[in-house]
Amino acid sequence: MERIIAELLQDFERGALTRRQLIQTLALAATAGAAATAIPAAAAEGKIIPANNINHVSYQVADYARTRDFYAGLFGMKVSEDDGKTQCRLSFGDNILVVRTRQTPPRVDHIAYTITNWDKEKESFKAEIDRRGLKIVQGDVNTSLQIVDPDGLGVQFGGLRQ
Repeated sequence: MERIIAELLQDFERGALTRRQLIQTLALAATAGAAATAIPAAAAEGKIIPANNINHVSYQVADYARTRDFYAGLFGMKVSEDDGKTQCRLSFGDNILVVRTRQTPPRVDHIAYTITNWDKEKESFKAEIDRRGLKIVQGDVNTSLQIVDPDGLGVQFGGLRQ
């Protein structure tokens, strides 16, 4: 977590992130940490969808190849699923950074969470999303679903491979 915050501050200091983007991303990180120990009010009424780790972070950048080369060259991240045009995956440890050429300035598009027992319980997890009145904006129950959090950030969740 310290490394992520340090990188965010460096991006902000060199003008790659706006103040608003920095604050939103830091708030998201703090919220994710707090969520691990807090029980949401709605959870008391229904089924908890148990996230067990961050599956990937989707990072929209001006030039995915430049970003790919930076992270692979500096940190030794393993490049995979590179389409040669707009996106690739950068793996390190059990983490994935999905880099996509989409827009300037760079921004985190969504965070994906791996859900415990997704393959066995995916229908009941979808039913819980429906029960809570949340709108699925992308995906299908076979691989993953995406909703938005109260602040508009994409929240994707599913099995290990999404």
